[in-house]
Amino acid sequence: MTKLNLENRLNQEIIIGDGAMGTMLYESGVFLNTCFDELNLTKPELIGSVHRAYIDAGCDFIETNTFGANAFKLAQFGLVDKVEAINAAAATLAIEAAGNSVLVAGSVGPAGTNNPNPNEELTASLTEAFGQQTKALANAGVDFLLLETFTCATELVIAVKAAAATGLPIVAQMTCTEQLETFFGTPIEKAIAEIAEHESVVAVGLNCSLGPSDMLEGLRRLRNVTNKPISIQPNAGLPRRIEGRTLYMCTPEYMAEYAKRFYENGARIIGGCCGTTPAHIREIVKSVRALDKATAVKPAAVPVSISKVKPAGMKPVPLTEKSRFGKKLATGKPITCIELTPPRGVDADKVIDSAKLCAKHGIDAINIPDGPRASARLSPLVTALKIEQAAGIETILHICCRDKNLIGLQSDLLGIQAMGLRNVLLITGDPPKLGEYPDATGVFDLDSVALTQVVHDLNRGLDIAQNELPEQLSLTIGVGANPVASELHREIDRFKQKAAAGTEYVITQPVFDTEMFFTFEAAVEDCGLPFIAGIWPFTSYKNAEFMANEVPGVTVPDELLKRMSKAKTREDGRKIGIEIAHEMIATLAPHVAGFAVSAPFGNVKIALAALGRIKPEEI
Repeated sequence: MTKLNLENRLNQEIIIGDGAMGTMLYESGVFLNTCFDELNLTKPELIGSVHRAYIDAGCDFIETNTFGANAFKLAQFGLVDKVEAINAAAATLAIEAAGNSVLVAGSVGPAGTNNPNPNEELTASLTEAFGQQTKALANAGVDFLLLETFTCATELVIAVKAAAATGLPIVAQMTCTEQLETFFGTPIEKAIAEIAEHESVVAVGLNCSLGPSDMLEGLRRLRNVTNKPISIQPNAGLPRRIEGRTLYMCTPEYMAEYAKRFYENGARIIGGCCGTTPAHIREIVKSVRALDKATAVKPAAVPVSISKVKPAGMKPVPLTEKSRFGKKLATGKPITCIELTPPRGVDADKVIDSAKLCAKHGIDAINIPDGPRASARLSPLVTALKIEQAAGIETILHICCRDKNLIGLQSDLLGIQAMGLRNVLLITGDPPKLGEYPDATGVFDLDSVALTQVVHDLNRGLDIAQNELPEQLSLTIGVGANPVASELHREIDRFKQKAAAGTEYVITQPVFDTEMFFTFEAAVEDCGLPFIAGIWPFTSYKNAEFMANEVPGVTVPDELLKRMSKAKTREDGRKIGIEIAHEMIATLAPHVAGFAVSAPFGNVKIALAALGRIKPEEI
């Protein structure tokens, strides 16, 4: 294939690439510390099977398994002497799988030096490394070269100049931050404009690092700086840690919906990067191919009027008008809520009686958890509805991502609005393996960050596919936070993501270490979100030990355990536990919007005593 032929094809039709190679290899049991490029030599049948899976999904080109097959990267595995052999083997495997109908792109990734200003010696070494790799790929017969995931425009220019010697067409892609800048602070449109000037580059674009939503904004910016075809290959969302594994949360259908928007905004090459699988590519092919064939005039690569513009949505209902709970949040009045767990059976009378008692003592809302510790209980939605109808007190309904897919979650949210409930707390949920049903499977189409964005959009009258709804929702949006998380930097990062997605308040895990709480609060102060501090009144030393050792995300200082160990009777245990709760509340009160107190073992009177609404002797 010549450069001219590739350009003609780009002008005539959309070209769909494959998805992630690393994701597929990882799911096949390959360890992350393995040299994935060496597998071209040691496990060629595995590499070939991945290629064939993407071809079966309907893609137009596949990428060789050579992203890290340059001298710099292979030297880390002691394989620098196998650069030519690994690249040649990879190209051969891809060409054999592709046959006569699918193109083969020679994948070339960065060297990993992360140096925006290389000296002459490093520039020469990079030129030699990229020249060696691209020559090996070209000699083995690839159709074009795909330079991808470069963080630095300077290094990509070096790679382009080295690859130009092969005479093959070049597609050059960079990766960027959520601020749409290179990792060295250059606006991505400025960096791509520089790359597009090179004659051997027939298309430019973005891949990796970002999910579909952010990548769409990147595409719109690139349209303004080049008239060359644009390539877009996003990740399947941002990676999340679930049960010790790194997972990408975007479903194939969600990716396909954004692929249509890429097409409508002028992208000519669409594929996937980290986390994408043949299932994602299959849905993209189904959606975009049909759209391409039905479009008489193809979307141009230069700025044009797009027929389908993302709707702006309605103006959200003010927090003060959403609910009584929301009004108190918005006006800064102290909040009190008590957590009551749904029953294991269908009889909700006991929890309703507890809610009535809370209402009698002026509690603002009842927290209704959704399958805490992966347990199966009465539907929290039903429980919340019964409480509001019978007790006249508002509820804060937890919505868990574990058990329902994207569509089911949206349906529930619409149902919540329709039934008159107004307050939600969005959580990712405990993995099923933590509970009594370890063989159950978790869905996790979304996590709490993504679900927050969904509810935020629903509050503007936009559904999960950005279609306009007849009416908007008016739900208060809350999320959880753990001020004593073992990976505190990650918890802070996720907190900021939730804030950016549209969170309106935060309820924390039970706080026992006030200093750690203040440290966390200071780290996220710029988000400006009101905290409702979680409080758990201990009932005994055994209970305190259990919280310290067996409840994920909870830290109990030794001094509190020592205090609880002095309890000789059940009454002593409750008394000391309530005293500790009073101290926590007094210390935290000037810094938080209110308190969410748990009712240990369903005993709501302990929670009321902790809040000072009844005396301990009334329990």
